[in-house]
Amino acid sequence: MQVWPGEAYPLGATYDGAGTNFAVFTEAADRVELCLLHDDGSETAVELRESDAFVRHAYLPGVMPGQRYGFRVHGPYAPERGLRCNSAKLLLDPYARAISGSIRWGEEVYGYHFDAPDKRNDLDSAPHTMSSVVVNPYFDWGDDRRPRTDYHHTVIYEAHVKGLTMRHPGLPEELRGTYAALAHPAIIEHLTELGVTALELMPVHQFVNDHRLVDMGLNNYWGYNTIGFFAPHNAYASWGDRGQQVLEFKSAVRALHEAGIEVILDVVYNHTAEGNHLGPTLSFRGIDNPQYYRLTDDPRYYMDTTGTGNSLLMRSPHVLQLIMDSLRYWVTEMHVDGFRFDLAATLARQFHEVDRLSSFFDLVQQDPVVSQVKLIAEPWDVGEGGYQVGNFPPLWTEWNGKYRDTVRDLWRGERRAVAEFASRLTGSSDLYQDDGRRPLASINFVTCHDGFTLHDLVSYNDKHNMANGEENRDGESHNRSWNCGVEGETDDPHVLELRARQMRNFVATLMLSQGVPMLSHGDEFARTQRGNNNAYCQDNELAWVQWPEDGEVFGDLLAFTRAMVWLRRDHPVFRRRRFFHGRPVEGTHDDLSDIAWFTPEGEEMTQRDWDRAKASAISVFLNGNAISEPGPRGERISDDSFLLMFNASHKALDFVVPVNHGRQWEVVIDTARAEGQPQGSGPKVQAGDRLKLVDRSMTVLQRPV
Repeated sequence: MQVWPGEAYPLGATYDGAGTNFAVFTEAADRVELCLLHDDGSETAVELRESDAFVRHAYLPGVMPGQRYGFRVHGPYAPERGLRCNSAKLLLDPYARAISGSIRWGEEVYGYHFDAPDKRNDLDSAPHTMSSVVVNPYFDWGDDRRPRTDYHHTVIYEAHVKGLTMRHPGLPEELRGTYAALAHPAIIEHLTELGVTALELMPVHQFVNDHRLVDMGLNNYWGYNTIGFFAPHNAYASWGDRGQQVLEFKSAVRALHEAGIEVILDVVYNHTAEGNHLGPTLSFRGIDNPQYYRLTDDPRYYMDTTGTGNSLLMRSPHVLQLIMDSLRYWVTEMHVDGFRFDLAATLARQFHEVDRLSSFFDLVQQDPVVSQVKLIAEPWDVGEGGYQVGNFPPLWTEWNGKYRDTVRDLWRGERRAVAEFASRLTGSSDLYQDDGRRPLASINFVTCHDGFTLHDLVSYNDKHNMANGEENRDGESHNRSWNCGVEGETDDPHVLELRARQMRNFVATLMLSQGVPMLSHGDEFARTQRGNNNAYCQDNELAWVQWPEDGEVFGDLLAFTRAMVWLRRDHPVFRRRRFFHGRPVEGTHDDLSDIAWFTPEGEEMTQRDWDRAKASAISVFLNGNAISEPGPRGERISDDSFLLMFNASHKALDFVVPVNHGRQWEVVIDTARAEGQPQGSGPKVQAGDRLKLVDRSMTVLQRPV
């Protein structure tokens, strides 16, 4: 076999049409072997003799796409110094573009012996671990163009590749649960009819099924256990894992783009699947443990701000390079449109504290590729000082956990301060205005993958996670949920009616709030996980979306959700790009304020009302003729005006239509109506009229411009 010197960059395996360049960084190694793996179980070892700035490299003519490979790193095994090199372990390339196979759990993939954790384990891991794959980078993107949907037009749909598609009756069996399923007309038609503009995929980076879960007969379903930051997860490919997963993912992105739908990836750059000091040796740990991981003062152990056993070392230039190279790769080569960063506060931890000006944010800010796509933070981790909602840099948007909590409390009857609800409904200016951000920095959600589904939020007071094998100890215990009088499933028509109304209340509130709305997959037809609020290990029908049949209970929720999304899209007053002023807007020829708040009696709120009122019964006027931001060509934007009436109390209340904000209105939303159609010829009401809102319901009036 010919071995040429090759190049130190790019890292990973780069096929150029005639052969492949291999490059891997390690400062800890004495020497590195590239192992080409053959289908008969044998391997060909090639020592990487060339080294530039601790990058070992070589070029092998004739090595083609589909070739499996790994590294064996020879060097010190000295955990007391943080070093865990072990040439008996076949290691994944940190830059692998595809990964083949899965792990067969056993002592072979660990660097120590189970009965002697301080003793080095020299069992060969190659037959038991995954392998890296050389991929062909060439793909016919055709005329693919990113939708580049502005945030104020964005509706996000969070989904799991397998969970969304596994039980869809319109999909061929062989495509269910795969990237190809996402590109199927049945899925795309559902998303486009719903009004979705962005599909936020739960982790599709190659991840690992934990040893503990496999022993329990479970799987890491959610996928927050990454081992390959460049590789699409191979189990979601319908026709092979020797690079086919890359082509299939690209094809799905191309099809979604053609339908005008952006693709956002939920990415996990805060930790890896190698766990703590008792975890397996799969890649980073054996290549250069102290360069990749945050170690404690005793280098045998790992700093853990993620609750997963380890945290990546965010002050290491090599970790930062890995993350930025990965992000750029997914944008430039895979054509994705943005990222949602799991436990993003960990990315800001240069040392121990969360640093808003950390190196990672500096790199993102100045990067000409990554800075131009959607960047969404999950603004917390489990470390000290990790709750950072509202504290990310101006380029970023955030999952607004305070929005979720406030809206849940409103509709379950928790009497919170009315000022807090007002802020959440209008874009959370208390969180985002001071640093120059806009309402669109707030990603609003009521439910997501983590926690109760929408159906379960109104059906369970307590979590029911026994299926997870942890005696119901896992998962959040304070869910801000309310079961509407009966825990779990019931055939009581009054309870079912209330639950359906509550779900409509949540959907309507979400879609009429300033900011960017996010729906969780299946909530539009009331999917249930039977009270399990932590289905991370349930790769089965409990967590997969059950697509409804016509006439099924809650079937009208889908129609209502569609109508609410389209009402939002049709009316810019619900998706403003600037915060409300609370006064008339200059140059709009309207002497009414752009927003006004009223008591149920139709009287404008006074400071005394704000100080003592609770957010259970309130009205808000949104002036469509007082939108301050201009259109894309500088034109003035005008819209119909709306009056939103919220009755979150446990009894029916009369609401008076204010007398000075429009003479005639039309009822376009009444969540007490089972059919719940927002558009059409609703009842007409006059200024001064009294409307009776049943308990826990919401009514919206519209006044033409």
